[in-house]
Amino acid sequence: MAGDRTVPPEQPGSQWYDKEAGPLVRPYAMTGGRTRSGPYGVRFDLIALVSLDTGAPDADDDTGLGPEHRALIELCRIETQSVAELAAGADLLVGVVRVLLGDLLARGCVTVSRPVPPAQLPDEHILREVIDGLRAL
Repeated sequence: MAGDRTVPPEQPGSQWYDKEAGPLVRPYAMTGGRTRSGPYGVRFDLIALVSLDTGAPDADDDTGLGPEHRALIELCRIETQSVAELAAGADLLVGVVRVLLGDLLARGCVTVSRPVPPAQLPDEHILREVIDGLRAL
């Protein structure tokens, strides 16, 4: 038939190339094979807030940074975001984002605000008593 298209056989190595997305890069290639963030193994919570540190001496120097690092910096330039939001915005795995953020933190490009542990949050019962006391005034 004239309308039939035959799919050409895959060539060796073609599994690493997507016609729409371009070359596919494995996550370990983006992190240089590292699975931990920074030399101290800092672990970023999914809800930790990351913001661009514009006062850092190397904040605008992106030499030595990969395209994924630059993408995270651009996302942080727009607004402060959580680690989970950065992973979604950069379309990267959370583990990869954590390693890349460790690099950016070590360079002083970003600052991280860690969430308050639940044990340090005020008890709901105490807050309700305070509200009731204020209403009684």
